[in-house]
Amino acid sequence: MDFLATPTLRGALVSIEPLAPKHAEELAEAVAEEDLYKVWYTRLPSPEAMGAEIDKRLAGHAAGHIVPWTIRATDGRAVGMTTFLNIRPDHRRLEIGSTWIAPSAQGTGVNTQVKLLQLTHAFDTLNCIAVEFRTHWHNHRSRAAVAALGAKQDGVLRNHDLWRDGTMRDVVVFSVIDSEWPTVRLSLTEKLRRRS
Repeated sequence: MDFLATPTLRGALVSIEPLAPKHAEELAEAVAEEDLYKVWYTRLPSPEAMGAEIDKRLAGHAAGHIVPWTIRATDGRAVGMTTFLNIRPDHRRLEIGSTWIAPSAQGTGVNTQVKLLQLTHAFDTLNCIAVEFRTHWHNHRSRAAVAALGAKQDGVLRNHDLWRDGTMRDVVVFSVIDSEWPTVRLSLTEKLRRRS
């Protein structure tokens, strides 16, 4: 079980493939939609900084800290990024995060498909016992999306991060544990079936 492997994972609505420098232009276009990168409670790269962000994530992967992917819709467009973070093979756990999806692909089932692919890989291939999700307290859309996946809220880490403008970020922590995974998988699969 290689926690740092970056396989291409495919679903009916989307695939996730290893992040690469060649994705910079497409991802810059995706993050520019509706000025997504300007949302104050997220840390998204600007279109001009996308190449540097990809380099940073690839360096994190080479150092054994993260596993980064590009999200590709069935129409061939790169519509976002997602990552395994806080990888702890010795404890069989990791975090899914640093995910963003272009506004044109939001609400289409893409996020549900991406998370089903990642959770399946984490639980069924890597034999994880827990998968965590973290989000900004004020990112209500992300909090609702994570809860809709079937993750349970573990708690709030108050004043956890110093934000880029000097404010403090409260972090909401969610998780899915291995005993919950069969039900979560069934729920996500059913949501996607209803979309087809």
